[in-house]
Amino acid sequence: MKVLVDENFNHRILRGLLIRFPDLDYVVVQNTEMQGAQDPSLLAWAAEQNRILLTHDINTIPKYAYKRIVAGDPMPGVIAIPEILDIGEAVEQLFIVIECLAPSELENQVMHLPL
Repeated sequence: MKVLVDENFNHRILRGLLIRFPDLDYVVVQNTEMQGAQDPSLLAWAAEQNRILLTHDINTIPKYAYKRIVAGDPMPGVIAIPEILDIGEAVEQLFIVIECLAPSELENQVMHLPL
């Protein structure tokens, strides 16, 4: 699974995820030209790169993701994790999603954790 880690994403969760999946194909937004980009542009870039977006932005990212879906634009998927979710629980929930779902099963989906 190829993921894009949003700017606001807790890197402690990312580190925990990398312990479980050392070969995870991930890109951190801050390490791309998309740093500081608005949500619609970020989702378009994620689609171009075919990367599922991991975000804590549960208020605006899902809205723009649904707009892409309705418009028929590609949307590889979004996994929205509330910031209040315990880090260990967030890692466990992401582990389940990555282990059990094919990337195609997240296409045009906004998954809210916890499951």
